[in-house]
Amino acid sequence: MALSKKQGIVLGVIAAALVAAVGVGVTVGLNRPAEAVAAPEPSASASNTPAEWVHTDAVPEAVAALKASGFQPIEPGKLTVAVGAFVPPLSYVPEGETLPSGTEPNIGSLIAEGLGLEYNPVVVAWADWPLGIQSGKYDLITANVTVTEERKELYDFASYRQDLLGFAVKADSDIDKIESADDITGLKIVVGSGTNQEKVLLNWNEELVAAGKAPADLQYYDDNAASTLALLSGRVDATFGPNATAAWASRDTGETKIVGVVPGGYPLQADIAAGTKKGNGLVDPVQIVLNELIADGKYAEVLKAWNLESEGISTSQINPPGLPKP
Repeated sequence: MALSKKQGIVLGVIAAALVAAVGVGVTVGLNRPAEAVAAPEPSASASNTPAEWVHTDAVPEAVAALKASGFQPIEPGKLTVAVGAFVPPLSYVPEGETLPSGTEPNIGSLIAEGLGLEYNPVVVAWADWPLGIQSGKYDLITANVTVTEERKELYDFASYRQDLLGFAVKADSDIDKIESADDITGLKIVVGSGTNQEKVLLNWNEELVAAGKAPADLQYYDDNAASTLALLSGRVDATFGPNATAAWASRDTGETKIVGVVPGGYPLQADIAAGTKKGNGLVDPVQIVLNELIADGKYAEVLKAWNLESEGISTSQINPPGLPKP
C-alpha cells in the first residue's frame, strides 16, 4: 500500500525526529527510536500483502543447504523473522494493514520463501531483538541492522544492503553534487547533533578551514518540522541524514532530490545484514537465497519499489568487515 504525499511528508518529519532522538545510534545504522514500542503481531495473509511486495520461489540449493545444516526453525515449517515497524521505506505498518511493509520485511519474506519455509514475521522493538535472537525466540532479523565487529561475536550476518547517508536539497536547487568537503563550502546544512553525519561535516569543515576555504554552516533544529520548512523555503541549502528515509521522501513528495551519499560508517563502509544466532547453521542458506535474489533480479525489484537502488550490493557476504568497536 503506497503512502499519499501528505502521509509521506508527515512520516518524513517523524523520521527526522527519530534521527535526532537516537543521535549516536545512527553511527551504527540505527534509523529507528531506541525504545520503539512493538506493534501487534501481524497476520501474514494475502489480503494484507502490500502492492510493492515481491515474491520468489524456493531455491533448491538453499533448501538443500538448510537441510544439511541441521538448523531447526523455532516453529516447524516456518521462518520466524524479527522485523520493525518504524519508518518507511524500511519498515512500517500502513494504516488499515497488519502486515509490516517496507524493504526489511520484504527481504525477510523473500529469504523465507527462498528457503521453502512459511514467512512468520514478528514486529519487535529495537531493544528486544538481540536477546530474542540469542534466546531462540526469533530465527532471523531483517530490520536495518548494521554489521559491527562487536555484534559479530554473538551473531552471524548475511549482507543485503549498504548503509548510506544522503544529502537532500530542494528539487529545483542548483546544487547537483555533494560528495566531498569542497562541495559543502559556504552551504547551510541541517544535521542532527551527535550523529555520525555531524562528524562527517565537522571533519570536512576542518579540511576546508585548513585549505583557507569557507566551512559549511551547520544548522541544528529542535523543531524538525521547522527544519523541513527551512529546506523547502530556501533558508537552508541541504539536509544530511540517513539516505533511506531521504530517498523515500524525495520520491514520495517530489519536493527534494538526493545529490550525494557517503557510507554510514564514514569513512568506513557499513553493511546492513540479516542476522541470526552465531553458529546455528542458518546463515549459509540465507546467503545462498540472497545471492540468488540478486542474480535473478528480485532483489533489484525490492530496492526499486522503495527508491533505494543506490544502496544495492552485487554479492551477499557472510560476516563482512563490521564497524569497529567503540
